[in-house]
Amino acid sequence: MLNAAMAQQNSFDIVSEVDRAEISNAINQTMKEVHQRFDFKGSKAEVVMEKDELVLTGEDETRLRNMNDILQQKLVRRGVPLKAFSYGKPEPAAGGTLRQRVSVQQGIPQDKAKEIVKFIKDTKAKVQASIQGDTVRVTGRDRDTLQDIIAQLKAKDFGINMQFTNYRTN
Repeated sequence: MLNAAMAQQNSFDIVSEVDRAEISNAINQTMKEVHQRFDFKGSKAEVVMEKDELVLTGEDETRLRNMNDILQQKLVRRGVPLKAFSYGKPEPAAGGTLRQRVSVQQGIPQDKAKEIVKFIKDTKAKVQASIQGDTVRVTGRDRDTLQDIIAQLKAKDFGINMQFTNYRTN
């Protein structure tokens, strides 16, 4: 009898993750296209993945930019959001080449998580938002309110890639 009287809690998590397999596939497709293209003939251009970053290498800024354009097209086609990547400045590398590091965002950075929680609190909706590591959990009684919060979060640009997962209704 007591359980029925308890308030129902519904929740969802806000996460930021990208599918590493899709990034890897996009890199392979990019390299295949680069090797076939006339403007890259005999070029040292390459893209490799190291832990949480991509490393682009090319002879000059134009080749680096062209290769990055190809990579971005492949990523978009594979459903990988470009917001998940932040680009460093091209820097000189071995053999007269340029190297550009691109970090891949996995998890919501602490400052962004705080910004998201504040945004949710400012909506005055009857929900609670809490930071749990690199995710933000939102709980509330009313499913419609949670759906509304998701819609508002999607409408606002936090400058990061976000997904809404673990939608639970009790």
